Amino acid sequence: MASIKELQEQLLTSDEKKFFIKEPFPGKGTVIIVLKNYRFHKQLTIELYEAPTTQSGKIKNPLTPINPSDVALKVQQSEEIRYFSAISRFQNNPTASKSPLDIDALKSVVKNPMGFRVFYHNPEFSEHVVAGSLQEVSIGATIHDVILTVSKQKDLYEIIPQVTIDHRTYRFNEISLKYDYFILVKDTMHLLGNFHLLKVARFFQQQWAGLRVHESKFKEFQQQIINKLEDHVTVVYNYIQQGTVAQIEESSFRGPGERLIYLSDLDRYVMINPVMKYGEIEIPVLTKKQIYAQDGKGELFNVQRNVEEEVRFTALLMKQHAYFEEQLDDDLPYFYMHKQRFLDEDWFLNAFEQWQNAGITVLGFNQLKGNKYNSNKAKISVQVRSGLNWFNTEVNVRFGNKRASLKQLHQSVRNKNRFVQLDDGTFGILPQEWLEKFENYFNAADISGEELLTPKINFSSVKKLYQEEELDEEARREINLYETKLSHFDSIQEAEAPQELNASLRHYQIQGLSWLNFLDDYNFGGCLADDMGLGKTLQIIAFVLLQRKKAKHNTNLVVVPTSLIFNWQAEVQKYAPSIMMHTIYGSNRVRHTKELDQYEIVLTSYGTLLSDITYLKNYTFNYIFLDESQNIKNIESQRYAAVRLLKSRNKIAITGTPVENNTLDLYAQLSFACPGLLGSKQSFKYLFSIPIDQFKSSKRSKELQQKVAPFVLRRSKKDVAKELPEKTEMVLYCPMGEAQRKVYEVYEKELRDFIEGKLEDELNKNSIHILRGMTRLRQICNSPLLLQDEKLYGDESSKIETLIEQIENKSSVHKILVFSQFVSMLDLIKEALEKSGIKYESLTGRTKDREAIVSNFQNNENVRVFLISLKAGGTGLNLTEADYVYLVDPWWNPAVENQAIDRSYRIGQKKNVVAVRLICPDTVEEKIMKLQEAKRGLSDDLIKTESTFFKSISKSEWIGLLGGETTKAPLESGAVNY
Repeated sequence: MASIKELQEQLLTSDEKKFFIKEPFPGKGTVIIVLKNYRFHKQLTIELYEAPTTQSGKIKNPLTPINPSDVALKVQQSEEIRYFSAISRFQNNPTASKSPLDIDALKSVVKNPMGFRVFYHNPEFSEHVVAGSLQEVSIGATIHDVILTVSKQKDLYEIIPQVTIDHRTYRFNEISLKYDYFILVKDTMHLLGNFHLLKVARFFQQQWAGLRVHESKFKEFQQQIINKLEDHVTVVYNYIQQGTVAQIEESSFRGPGERLIYLSDLDRYVMINPVMKYGEIEIPVLTKKQIYAQDGKGELFNVQRNVEEEVRFTALLMKQHAYFEEQLDDDLPYFYMHKQRFLDEDWFLNAFEQWQNAGITVLGFNQLKGNKYNSNKAKISVQVRSGLNWFNTEVNVRFGNKRASLKQLHQSVRNKNRFVQLDDGTFGILPQEWLEKFENYFNAADISGEELLTPKINFSSVKKLYQEEELDEEARREINLYETKLSHFDSIQEAEAPQELNASLRHYQIQGLSWLNFLDDYNFGGCLADDMGLGKTLQIIAFVLLQRKKAKHNTNLVVVPTSLIFNWQAEVQKYAPSIMMHTIYGSNRVRHTKELDQYEIVLTSYGTLLSDITYLKNYTFNYIFLDESQNIKNIESQRYAAVRLLKSRNKIAITGTPVENNTLDLYAQLSFACPGLLGSKQSFKYLFSIPIDQFKSSKRSKELQQKVAPFVLRRSKKDVAKELPEKTEMVLYCPMGEAQRKVYEVYEKELRDFIEGKLEDELNKNSIHILRGMTRLRQICNSPLLLQDEKLYGDESSKIETLIEQIENKSSVHKILVFSQFVSMLDLIKEALEKSGIKYESLTGRTKDREAIVSNFQNNENVRVFLISLKAGGTGLNLTEADYVYLVDPWWNPAVENQAIDRSYRIGQKKNVVAVRLICPDTVEEKIMKLQEAKRGLSDDLIKTESTFFKSISKSEWIGLLGGETTKAPLESGAVNY
């Protein structure tokens, strides 16, 4: 193993602090820069040394070389880095050919940002760089011009080179060219500022006395040599005099000159050549060319260039890009820019606009390879006019003399592309802010020719999207009217309840009727979204009656779930028997529209509509009302597609649950009722659906609420609680399907035949048999599965289907009680709830931990439904969390039903309770309910038990209950004039 001292030497640094100091020049001497010729090739070499000095400041030996590459790694400023990198370029590269990059590097050297003293090496004193071989010099101004004076002597032309330094003109025999790059005057060195001057200086260093050209050769020499040199050097013909006023006027040279910019390809670059046009002569501004012309006598004369105007011209260009100022130092006759950067829309568009505003003519743009752009900035004007049902927006987008069509604009906006293809094949470029504006315009409107049509129902978007000055006076007036009326509900004129209505409307129902009437005045559709139990159907019936005075053609289509057909028939019969109604439903329905004009309400189901859409779509209704409109919430569904094919003057969606799953539910319903209000599906998803449903954006949620608020009227029971009874009871009809109906009719006939065969006195003796038969009929109304017979009757149940639909619509915001006398029916409901993923609790006689189950329903927000058997839960329960009660199989004893309802309607209940009886129409259930209503007038306490109930029913009443001569519900197709 090595000794400790050896390991220290190998692994450790003796002075770590000194090691990590990054001073560029750690010594204490003076740093100097030395210019010299390389020993063998006579190429310029630049070296750095550190040297001690005498007290008088003279350099003395020894000189210590410094590596400029090492120093470049230690300095921080970019100018200093370039300086040392430029010095490095002239070291260790003696055979390199000269190039324009050498001049760029030397420009960095002569700037001398470090302030080093400069010397040149005298090899005659010593081949090596020592203090005695160095001659100190100063660096003077860079030379940017060489003057070639052309004079004429008899048959010869003489070209004499000169250079002006510090306001003094020198002939080339008075100066020396040092290291090929510098002109040395006394003890000052001047860098030749560009590669062209370098070549001229080298040539005339050998021909310092000038050139002589015979006049026979001069024209060719002038064209091939002198005229081309004028791009970089000044040529003065001393035998040509300054033009007189007369000569200048005669030759049309008066005026400041016309400014031109020529654009052309330069490999991967674009050449930008500023030119002044004097009369018919074009002079590139960045060249040294002079203007020579010939008068009418054939005499040549000189015209002075407009230097002031050319300087302003050049200054305008230099302001447009920082690169141009650097390029000016290169003494090129043009500016240049990489084509990709040049065609960057923001640069060339702004540049062209400035050039055009300054009166500069631009040539060659369309000839650039790979360029398909229009050089003009977009000029955009927008004007919004009020039409019949639309706000008509005229958009004028011009790129120079080319106009973009709306179709072209829409294609670009749809692709989120700022480039608009024009008819001439070029592409106009939209500003980014206008791309976003047009996207919003197209989202809110339809394209019709060269106009955008925004539905007037979408007036809020028009106000938001367009500037005040872009709206005509009528459009501004209408928007202000809609905004005022619809945002201030109380300002809507109150509608009078129609005299033909057999009901007294509550105040909120009058408001709803007034709202519908107001929307109708302006042909706006809407969504009536009141809670269940607030009388949406009644408000619509009243509105249809009002239409008698307002609409010449008052045939209105009402589309409902199959389970609600009977309810609508019953409600119309009850509240407006004067309405002519036609029902399109059932296998025997008429499949044409010939006689629809004579009806005010045409009632059909969603399923029937889907089957009959081929002919219903050809009829134009006054209104289309979609009850339980959440049935079209899926915009990909056949139901949605079918209702969108229907034609009408206006449309209303009716639902208690406008949003069940996400905001697209609302979009589907309002895109039917209020076409255009929410724009396209794609824009709605982008603006609202994704931000709200996925990211819970409160801002977008508020924006959507504000947008739809005028067209969605929603009152909860809480909102109108003061006007409601504390307990609302209603009937929901559940028509049986064909299979269920057949089972019911078989058992009904059997019981009817039994009763018809008995005398009046014998009925009381056979009450048990009758009760058993009645129970079977009630079970069939629930589901034939409850018979538990060996026969196979199927599992069809209109009540379960309707109940689950109701629960799905209500359970998100309400807690629900479901009562049945039959535990087996509750078991079937359980299966249906589990299939739908709805959590529930259940209470029957078999339940043991009763308190825990009740507590879980009351306190667990996830449990929305409580299934209860009448016998187990009819008394002793306090379930105030629920505000909807469904009685699946109501019966003759109202006291039992009321006890069930009162499980929710108890002390401490702060909500209005809605009790719903599920009734199968045209069955013993419906007829018992009617008979019960008739007998209830005698005494509310009369019916206490089943036996007293049966004793009060006569034989003829029994036969009527069991399908005797009674009026059947008009479920089949046909007209009913109440």
